[in-house]
Amino acid sequence: MAWQDEYNQSDVIEKEIDTMNIEWKHCYSSDLKRARTTAQKAFQGNIIFLEELREIPLSPFFKTRLKLPLALHLLFIRMAWFFNHRSQQVTKAEVIRQINKTLDMVIKHDENLLIVGHGGLMIFMSNELLKRGFSGPKIKKAENAKIYVFEQ
Repeated sequence: MAWQDEYNQSDVIEKEIDTMNIEWKHCYSSDLKRARTTAQKAFQGNIIFLEELREIPLSPFFKTRLKLPLALHLLFIRMAWFFNHRSQQVTKAEVIRQINKTLDMVIKHDENLLIVGHGGLMIFMSNELLKRGFSGPKIKKAENAKIYVFEQ
């Protein structure tokens, strides 16, 4: 699982960010390095960094001395998480609860908010925003530095 720690500390591949000429009033970002860098590039004001916007933590499904390709490990881990296997640190229900709690906190401003998170979390966040009556895209695979707009 060292790859996960290394990935969480790695630099982001910086890309141009199309802010769509939207005047963002507030910005919330994951506190991990990649998201911080992206948030600071997209938003010039005070950014509120939240641990709650970090990527969903994953745990190994099983331990083995066999050298398996990372892609195979990731497949097993994602399947274990999807099926709520006891090996996982957090369940899908806990992630959704955390997302909704965070959305309740940040949406109260009722202004143009920029939220910078990580791919897996953004997929679930888009689902929750759509359930709340927002219009916007259903994210299936989030792209680095792409802004997805949701409107109420």
